Amino acid sequence: MSNFVRIHEVGPRDGLQNEPGVISVTDKVALIDTLSSSGLHDIEVGSFVSPKWVPQMADTDRVLAELTPAKGVRYAVLIPNMRGWEAFQSARVPGVSYEIAVFISASEGFSQANLNCSIAESVERLVPVVRASEVPVRGYVSCVTDCPFEGAVAPEAVVRAVGLLRDVMPMQISLGDTIGKGTPDTVRRMLGAVLERVPASDLAGHFHNTGGRALANIEVGLEMGLRAFDGAVGGLGGCPYAPGAPGNVATEAVLELVHGLGFETGVDIAAIRQAAKMARAMR
Repeated sequence: MSNFVRIHEVGPRDGLQNEPGVISVTDKVALIDTLSSSGLHDIEVGSFVSPKWVPQMADTDRVLAELTPAKGVRYAVLIPNMRGWEAFQSARVPGVSYEIAVFISASEGFSQANLNCSIAESVERLVPVVRASEVPVRGYVSCVTDCPFEGAVAPEAVVRAVGLLRDVMPMQISLGDTIGKGTPDTVRRMLGAVLERVPASDLAGHFHNTGGRALANIEVGLEMGLRAFDGAVGGLGGCPYAPGAPGNVATEAVLELVHGLGFETGVDIAAIRQAAKMARAMR
């Protein structure tokens, strides 16, 4: 089994989207450029969603125009529908490596609160986006252990959600403990169910540290074969539609854990710590 762990940095999007103050394009770009020099290969830099609902992401087109692309780095943007896809097409810079992220929930209650539609309807919205894309696609499934509206989420519901996305395209799926209530036991049960359908190489773990268990949950993922995890530098943010869900696990903490366990990442933790100082200053 591989000893290399791939870190997906989500701070500039999933982290900053929940910050209350206005953050300048200059500051966002400085953070992204610092992260680009750290050895990371995947950085999520923004989203093309309605600025009415997520105002912090309203300037993603300017961020794409002003960041300095680094060799070997793929810049990801979240796209919820064809309107977002068209905005991305207008904003993308030739020659830059991109990835698009699409999102659904394992919980009907969260889907209604976040997307104002059912899980099945959310997938229908994404089908034309995925089919139109000529860049890599990554899927996110939220609320994989607990939902802020419905409580505990059954592993079978996560398997169904993962299957809906993978039926559209055999993409990598990031499994999100959106409100940080997952425990090693619930994460193990969820992963055990999902791994019966999807190989570990096509999965990633996305944990919030709200309950202080994110690193323990990552260890479970490692034990079960996962080799990709999301982190937000400085522990930034969370989902604005998940009450009580601030606090993505900090990228620097993930690096300390996996390096301490003997895994390789190719990421310079000193550069990430510098980026973490920048990120915390944006709060």
